[in-house]
Amino acid sequence: MSRISIILPAKNEAAALKDLLPRLTAAQPGAEIIVVDDGSTDDTRATCDAAGVQCLSSPYSMGNGAAIKRGARAATGEILVFMDGDGQHDPADIARLLARLDQGFDMVVGARDWESQAGVGRGVANTVYNWLASKMTGQKVADLTSGFRVARASRFREFLHLLPNGFSYPTTSTMAFFRSAYGVAYEPIKAAERVGKSHIKPVKDGVRFLLIIFKIATLYSPLKLFFPASALFFMLGCANYARTFFLEGRLTNGSALMWSAAVIVFLIGLVSEQITALTYRPVDGREQP
Repeated sequence: MSRISIILPAKNEAAALKDLLPRLTAAQPGAEIIVVDDGSTDDTRATCDAAGVQCLSSPYSMGNGAAIKRGARAATGEILVFMDGDGQHDPADIARLLARLDQGFDMVVGARDWESQAGVGRGVANTVYNWLASKMTGQKVADLTSGFRVARASRFREFLHLLPNGFSYPTTSTMAFFRSAYGVAYEPIKAAERVGKSHIKPVKDGVRFLLIIFKIATLYSPLKLFFPASALFFMLGCANYARTFFLEGRLTNGSALMWSAAVIVFLIGLVSEQITALTYRPVDGREQP
Protein backbone atom coordinates (compact mmCIF):
# COMPACT_ATOMS: atom_id res chain seq x y z
CA MET A 1 0.00 0.00 0.00
CA SER A 2 1.32 3.44 -0.94
CA ARG A 3 2.20 5.63 2.00
CA ILE A 4 1.36 8.83 0.10
CA SER A 5 -1.58 9.42 -2.22
CA ILE A 6 -1.66 12.64 -4.27
CA ILE A 7 -5.14 13.74 -5.36
CA LEU A 8 -5.69 16.33 -8.07
CA PRO A 9 -9.23 17.45 -8.98
CA ALA A 10 -9.24 18.55 -12.62
CA LYS A 11 -11.81 19.98 -14.99
CA ASN A 12 -10.45 20.70 -18.47
CA GLU A 13 -6.89 21.04 -17.15
CA ALA A 14 -5.13 18.96 -19.83
CA ALA A 15 -2.78 21.82 -20.74
CA ALA A 16 -1.59 22.20 -17.15
CA LEU A 17 -1.42 18.46 -16.46
CA LYS A 18 0.94 17.84 -19.39
CA ASP A 19 3.64 19.75 -17.52
CA LEU A 20 2.51 19.07 -13.94
CA LEU A 21 2.26 15.26 -13.93
CA PRO A 22 5.87 14.54 -15.02
CA ARG A 23 7.15 17.03 -12.41
CA LEU A 24 4.93 15.44 -9.78
CA THR A 25 6.15 11.94 -10.62
CA ALA A 26 9.75 13.11 -10.43
CA ALA A 27 9.24 14.89 -7.11
CA GLN A 28 7.36 11.98 -5.45
CA PRO A 29 8.37 8.82 -7.37
CA GLY A 30 6.86 6.40 -4.84
CA ALA A 31 3.52 8.14 -4.44
CA GLU A 32 0.13 7.09 -5.72
CA ILE A 33 -1.17 9.85 -8.03
CA ILE A 34 -4.90 10.13 -8.70
CA VAL A 35 -6.39 12.70 -11.07
CA VAL A 36 -10.14 13.05 -10.60
CA ASP A 37 -11.57 14.19 -13.93
CA ASP A 38 -14.64 16.26 -13.08
CA GLY A 39 -16.53 15.88 -16.35
CA SER A 40 -13.78 17.31 -18.57
CA THR A 41 -14.38 17.75 -22.29
CA ASP A 42 -10.70 18.11 -23.23
CA ASP A 43 -7.83 15.58 -23.28
CA THR A 44 -7.51 15.24 -19.50
CA ARG A 45 -7.88 11.44 -19.50
CA ALA A 46 -5.55 10.98 -22.45
CA THR A 47 -2.96 13.19 -20.76
CA CYS A 48 -3.15 11.06 -17.61
CA ASP A 49 -2.84 7.85 -19.60
CA ALA A 50 0.23 9.18 -21.40
CA ALA A 51 1.83 10.03 -18.05
CA GLY A 52 0.92 6.64 -16.54
CA VAL A 53 -1.27 8.26 -13.91
CA GLN A 54 -4.57 6.89 -12.60
CA CYS A 55 -7.57 8.93 -13.75
CA LEU A 56 -11.06 8.70 -12.25
CA SER A 57 -13.58 10.21 -14.65
CA SER A 58 -17.06 11.51 -13.90
CA PRO A 59 -19.69 11.50 -16.67
CA TYR A 60 -20.57 15.11 -15.81
CA SER A 61 -19.23 17.86 -13.57
CA MET A 62 -20.10 17.30 -9.90
CA GLY A 63 -17.89 20.01 -8.40
CA ASN A 64 -14.41 20.43 -6.96
CA GLY A 65 -15.42 19.12 -3.53
CA ALA A 66 -17.07 16.07 -5.06
CA ALA A 67 -13.82 15.30 -6.89
CA ILE A 68 -11.88 15.61 -3.63
CA LYS A 69 -14.23 13.19 -1.89
CA ARG A 70 -14.06 10.68 -4.70
CA GLY A 71 -10.27 10.82 -4.74
CA ALA A 72 -10.03 10.47 -0.95
CA ARG A 73 -12.21 7.36 -1.04
CA ALA A 74 -10.15 5.76 -3.81
CA ALA A 75 -6.74 6.58 -2.32
CA THR A 76 -4.79 3.79 -0.64
CA GLY A 77 -2.14 5.91 1.07
CA GLU A 78 -1.93 6.68 4.76
CA ILE A 79 -1.28 10.33 3.94
CA LEU A 80 -3.33 12.32 1.44
CA VAL A 81 -1.87 15.21 -0.55
CA PHE A 82 -4.35 17.56 -2.22
CA MET A 83 -3.25 19.85 -5.06
CA ASP A 84 -5.00 21.89 -7.72
CA GLY A 85 -4.69 20.51 -11.22
CA ASP A 86 -4.18 23.93 -12.81
CA GLY A 87 -0.43 24.18 -12.28
CA GLN A 88 -0.48 26.73 -9.45
CA HIS A 89 1.16 24.44 -6.89
CA ASP A 90 4.79 23.39 -7.03
CA PRO A 91 5.36 19.62 -6.53
CA ALA A 92 8.68 20.45 -4.84
CA ASP A 93 6.72 21.97 -1.92
CA ILE A 94 5.15 18.62 -1.04
CA ALA A 95 8.30 17.50 0.80
CA ARG A 96 8.16 20.55 3.10
CA LEU A 97 4.48 19.98 3.91
CA LEU A 98 5.15 16.31 4.66
CA ALA A 99 8.06 17.25 6.92
CA ARG A 100 5.75 19.49 8.97
CA LEU A 101 3.18 16.70 9.16
CA ASP A 102 5.83 14.41 10.65
CA GLN A 103 6.22 16.88 13.52
CA GLY A 104 2.96 15.57 14.97
CA PHE A 105 0.28 17.48 13.04
CA ASP A 106 -2.81 15.95 11.47
CA MET A 107 -3.01 18.40 8.57
CA VAL A 108 -0.58 20.89 7.03
CA VAL A 109 -1.84 23.61 4.70
CA GLY A 110 0.21 25.44 2.10
CA ALA A 111 -0.25 29.12 3.01
CA ARG A 112 -0.07 31.59 0.12
CA ASP A 113 1.35 35.08 0.50
CA TRP A 114 -0.33 38.22 -0.89
CA GLU A 115 1.52 38.01 -4.22
CA SER A 116 0.13 34.50 -4.73
CA GLN A 117 -3.52 35.58 -4.43
CA ALA A 118 -5.65 35.48 -7.59
CA GLY A 119 -6.36 39.20 -7.75
CA VAL A 120 -6.95 41.94 -5.19
CA GLY A 121 -10.60 40.96 -4.62
CA ARG A 122 -9.72 37.36 -3.79
CA GLY A 123 -6.84 38.53 -1.62
CA VAL A 124 -9.07 40.83 0.43
CA ALA A 125 -11.76 38.13 0.77
CA ASN A 126 -9.21 35.54 1.93
CA THR A 127 -7.78 38.02 4.44
CA VAL A 128 -11.26 38.48 5.93
CA TYR A 129 -11.81 34.71 6.06
CA ASN A 130 -8.48 34.13 7.77
CA TRP A 131 -9.17 36.84 10.36
CA LEU A 132 -12.66 35.52 11.14
CA ALA A 133 -11.51 31.90 11.36
CA SER A 134 -8.66 32.94 13.68
CA LYS A 135 -11.13 34.73 15.96
CA MET A 136 -13.51 31.77 15.97
CA THR A 137 -10.89 29.10 16.69
CA GLY A 138 -8.46 31.07 18.81
CA GLN A 139 -5.68 29.77 16.55
CA LYS A 140 -3.68 31.53 13.85
CA VAL A 141 -5.26 30.68 10.48
CA ALA A 142 -2.81 31.69 7.75
CA ASP A 143 -4.77 30.49 4.70
CA LEU A 144 -8.27 29.11 5.16
CA THR A 145 -9.07 28.50 1.48
CA SER A 146 -5.83 27.00 0.16
CA GLY A 147 -6.38 23.84 -1.87
CA PHE A 148 -2.79 22.67 -1.35
CA ARG A 149 -2.68 20.56 1.83
CA VAL A 150 -1.59 17.24 3.26
CA ALA A 151 -3.56 15.28 5.85
CA ARG A 152 -3.62 11.94 7.56
CA ALA A 153 -6.11 9.83 5.61
CA SER A 154 -7.86 8.42 8.68
CA ARG A 155 -8.51 11.92 10.03
CA PHE A 156 -9.61 13.44 6.73
CA ARG A 157 -12.08 10.68 5.92
CA GLU A 158 -13.92 11.34 9.20
CA PHE A 159 -15.29 14.52 7.63
CA LEU A 160 -16.09 13.41 4.08
CA HIS A 161 -19.82 13.58 4.84
CA LEU A 162 -19.42 17.25 5.82
CA LEU A 163 -17.57 18.37 2.70
CA PRO A 164 -19.64 20.25 0.10
CA ASN A 165 -19.50 19.30 -3.56
CA GLY A 166 -18.46 22.84 -4.52
CA PHE A 167 -15.32 24.88 -3.98
CA SER A 168 -15.44 25.42 -0.21
CA TYR A 169 -14.03 22.04 0.85
CA PRO A 170 -10.80 23.67 2.19
CA THR A 171 -12.82 25.88 4.56
CA THR A 172 -14.96 23.00 5.76
CA SER A 173 -12.08 20.59 6.31
CA THR A 174 -9.97 23.17 8.15
CA MET A 175 -12.76 24.16 10.54
CA ALA A 176 -13.67 20.49 11.06
CA PHE A 177 -10.09 19.67 12.08
CA PHE A 178 -10.02 22.59 14.52
CA ARG A 179 -13.43 21.62 15.93
CA SER A 180 -12.20 18.08 16.56
CA ALA A 181 -8.94 19.27 18.19
CA TYR A 182 -6.74 17.84 15.44
CA GLY A 183 -3.43 19.63 14.95
CA VAL A 184 -3.27 21.99 11.94
CA ALA A 185 -0.09 23.73 10.76
CA TYR A 186 0.69 26.16 7.95
CA GLU A 187 3.70 26.11 5.66
CA PRO A 188 4.44 29.16 3.45
CA ILE A 189 4.26 28.51 -0.30
CA LYS A 190 4.33 30.47 -3.53
CA ALA A 191 1.44 29.84 -5.92
CA ALA A 192 2.08 30.38 -9.62
CA GLU A 193 -0.42 31.83 -12.08
CA ARG A 194 -2.84 29.16 -13.17
CA VAL A 195 -2.67 27.62 -16.63
CA GLY A 196 -5.81 28.27 -18.66
CA LYS A 197 -9.07 29.97 -17.68
CA SER A 198 -10.31 30.04 -14.09
CA HIS A 199 -13.60 28.30 -13.26
CA ILE A 200 -14.44 31.03 -10.71
CA LYS A 201 -17.50 33.14 -11.64
CA PRO A 202 -17.32 36.57 -9.94
CA VAL A 203 -21.05 37.16 -9.30
CA LYS A 204 -22.07 33.61 -8.41
CA ASP A 205 -18.95 32.94 -6.39
CA GLY A 206 -19.17 36.34 -4.71
CA VAL A 207 -22.40 35.15 -3.09
CA ARG A 208 -20.75 31.81 -2.32
CA PHE A 209 -17.83 33.48 -0.58
CA LEU A 210 -20.25 35.56 1.50
CA LEU A 211 -21.97 32.38 2.64
CA ILE A 212 -18.58 30.98 3.65
CA ILE A 213 -18.41 33.72 6.29
CA PHE A 214 -21.48 32.25 7.98
CA LYS A 215 -20.30 28.70 7.35
CA ILE A 216 -17.05 29.38 9.21
CA ALA A 217 -19.01 30.29 12.33
CA THR A 218 -21.60 27.53 12.14
CA LEU A 219 -18.97 24.85 11.48
CA TYR A 220 -16.96 25.71 14.54
CA SER A 221 -19.23 27.21 17.21
CA PRO A 222 -22.70 28.46 16.26
CA LEU A 223 -23.18 30.27 19.57
CA LYS A 224 -20.32 32.59 18.68
CA LEU A 225 -22.47 33.78 15.79
CA PHE A 226 -25.94 33.61 17.33
CA PHE A 227 -25.14 35.02 20.78
CA PRO A 228 -23.91 38.43 19.51
CA ALA A 229 -26.96 38.63 17.25
CA SER A 230 -29.19 37.80 20.22
CA ALA A 231 -27.46 40.42 22.37
CA LEU A 232 -27.93 43.00 19.62
CA PHE A 233 -31.69 42.36 19.46
CA PHE A 234 -31.89 42.57 23.25
CA MET A 235 -30.05 45.90 23.39
CA LEU A 236 -32.15 47.34 20.56
CA GLY A 237 -35.27 46.31 22.47
CA CYS A 238 -33.97 48.04 25.62
CA ALA A 239 -33.03 51.18 23.68
CA ASN A 240 -36.43 51.32 22.02
CA TYR A 241 -38.16 50.80 25.39
CA ALA A 242 -36.16 53.63 26.98
CA ARG A 243 -37.11 55.95 24.11
CA THR A 244 -40.82 55.12 24.16
CA PHE A 245 -40.98 55.20 27.98
CA PHE A 246 -39.61 58.72 28.18
CA LEU A 247 -41.61 59.98 25.19
CA GLU A 248 -44.89 58.09 25.62
CA GLY A 249 -44.65 56.46 29.04
CA ARG A 250 -45.37 52.97 27.74
CA LEU A 251 -43.92 49.72 26.42
CA THR A 252 -44.44 49.27 22.68
CA ASN A 253 -44.86 46.14 20.60
CA GLY A 254 -41.55 46.93 18.87
CA SER A 255 -39.55 46.42 22.08
CA ALA A 256 -41.41 43.22 22.92
CA LEU A 257 -40.79 41.93 19.39
CA MET A 258 -37.05 42.57 19.60
CA TRP A 259 -36.80 40.93 23.01
CA SER A 260 -38.66 37.91 21.65
CA ALA A 261 -36.28 37.80 18.69
CA ALA A 262 -33.35 37.87 21.11
CA VAL A 263 -34.66 34.83 22.95
CA ILE A 264 -35.45 32.94 19.73
CA VAL A 265 -32.05 33.64 18.15
CA PHE A 266 -30.27 32.56 21.35
CA LEU A 267 -32.25 29.31 21.51
CA ILE A 268 -31.50 28.60 17.85
CA GLY A 269 -27.81 29.06 18.60
CA LEU A 270 -28.05 26.79 21.61
CA VAL A 271 -29.72 24.02 19.62
CA SER A 272 -27.24 24.50 16.75
CA GLU A 273 -24.38 24.13 19.22
CA GLN A 274 -25.73 20.76 20.32
CA ILE A 275 -26.22 19.62 16.73
CA THR A 276 -22.66 20.67 15.90
CA ALA A 277 -21.32 18.64 18.82
CA LEU A 278 -23.17 15.56 17.54
CA THR A 279 -21.97 16.19 13.98
CA TYR A 280 -18.32 15.91 14.99
CA ARG A 281 -18.84 12.87 17.15
CA PRO A 282 -17.07 9.75 15.76
CA VAL A 283 -19.47 7.39 14.02
CA ASP A 284 -18.69 4.46 16.28
CA GLY A 285 -19.13 6.67 19.35
CA ARG A 286 -15.48 6.34 20.43
CA GLU A 287 -12.71 8.90 20.29
CA GLN A 288 -10.16 8.28 17.61
CA PRO A 289 -6.61 7.42 18.77
